[in-house]
Amino acid sequence: MSGHSKWASIKHKKAATDAKKGSLYTKLIREITCAAREGGGNLDSNARLRAVVSKAKEQNMPQDNITKAIKRGTGELPGVTYESVAYEAYGPAGVAIIIQTLTDNKNRTSAEVRNILSKKGGNLAGAGAVNWLFSKKGYILVDKKAIEEDKLLNIILEAGAEDLKSEGEKYEITTQPQDLDVVKKALEDKKIYFETASITMLPSSTVKITDIATAKAVLGLVEALEEHDDVQEVFANFDIPDNVLELATSTTE
Repeated sequence: MSGHSKWASIKHKKAATDAKKGSLYTKLIREITCAAREGGGNLDSNARLRAVVSKAKEQNMPQDNITKAIKRGTGELPGVTYESVAYEAYGPAGVAIIIQTLTDNKNRTSAEVRNILSKKGGNLAGAGAVNWLFSKKGYILVDKKAIEEDKLLNIILEAGAEDLKSEGEKYEITTQPQDLDVVKKALEDKKIYFETASITMLPSSTVKITDIATAKAVLGLVEALEEHDDVQEVFANFDIPDNVLELATSTTE
């Protein structure tokens, strides 16, 4: 997962900026509505809803917005029906990409995703061409300044985590998706701050990119996809060393 923690940190900081708030809230509201529609409006029994509501609260979304989104999902309020559609693609240097969307118009979204890929050096792949490279996991990022590694390892393993890896200035914790909430709570109970915690798709193999121009091209594609209103998440298997990533992002941010 080398490079994943650094990119996760950059995404976390970008999401926190006011300029992104409007778009971020729109995406979170869609996700809340879909989660409530598929699994009901009870947070205790709907893990997907619980996770996205937690994310919304982390971004200071007003409770009224959250409540209305849940009610639109359960049918208590009228609202647009969104369909979940995933696209598989390849980017520059053969980077594998999964693009998860929520859309009220599949044809429009497909055309627009294809257009972004075409403009940014990528192309759609056939169904199953990319998906097999990724596994759905819970993922938590903890700054090394927060706690010693052996103490953190004891806490998370007791809570049911799968693994702990040291990457640069961060610890990467992985869990089974259904165990993420339990591990998060164990960290919160111990007052251990984590930078990000989410369900993600982690690659089994990666494409290492050491050229700055190629790194900029890959990141430019990922960012263009993420900025599209219908795109909820983008997962990719690039491995960009920290020094290259810093140079590539410093010229694009």
